[in-house]
Amino acid sequence: MREQTATETAAPSRQVMPIAPIQVSLWTSFRALLRWSLASIGAMLPLIVVIQAMLAAGIVIGFGFLIPGISQESALFLSSGTPTILLLTIGLVIVPQGISRARASGALDYQRALPIARPLLLLVDLVVWTLIALPGVAIGLLVAWLRYDLTFSFDWALLVLSSVLVTTMATALGYAIALTVPAMLAQLLSQVLVFFVLLFSPITFPTSQLPDWFQALHDVLPIQAAADLMRAGIASDAFPAEVRDLVVLGIWTALGLFVSYLALARRK
Repeated sequence: MREQTATETAAPSRQVMPIAPIQVSLWTSFRALLRWSLASIGAMLPLIVVIQAMLAAGIVIGFGFLIPGISQESALFLSSGTPTILLLTIGLVIVPQGISRARASGALDYQRALPIARPLLLLVDLVVWTLIALPGVAIGLLVAWLRYDLTFSFDWALLVLSSVLVTTMATALGYAIALTVPAMLAQLLSQVLVFFVLLFSPITFPTSQLPDWFQALHDVLPIQAAADLMRAGIASDAFPAEVRDLVVLGIWTALGLFVSYLALARRK
């Protein structure tokens, strides 16, 4: 009788069934990332809200001291520009610094490795920082009303649209800066941008006070367009909205979203 070899007596191999990937809904991913973002801010969240409110009140009152015998028109111009400063500061300063820290700690790389849609990372930060900015915007307008006895004429549709566009534009550009340049350089650029927004942008003062070449520069930058649209939504009786501002702001918003998406989708 022929001896059986080991290969002949071996048990037949079992077929391994592939494991289907777990499907997670966009809403579930969004909620998880939102909780993560809020938890990462932690106890600093109330402090950030308070600081934003103090910044709004400080701009309305402090900048008013720079204008001797400030008139109602100047006070309205100053006060209606304050919300734009808050939204731009959050998107162009706070967001890049937060993303730079996340890059340095490895948290951003971990999030990008998760089986989620990359644009959700930008969307979550957009929602979180918008909610943080809203109390400061409201307090800034309240302080302006108490300090200068102003009367606002809100165009709510325009105000909501411009607020969403300004916040999205600033956050997207902040993301693009933080994801495309080294972390240290991104933090340095954010510090430069805050001075540019506060001191050299026609948000709290008319553009006519700038040199001609600086006026031409702001014609293509999104800062003046953002301020003018927000101002038209807050005081529609005094400041009309212009389609050109909407076009400029829309172009910069699309550019920031495009660059941010490419940076988030890029494989390491």
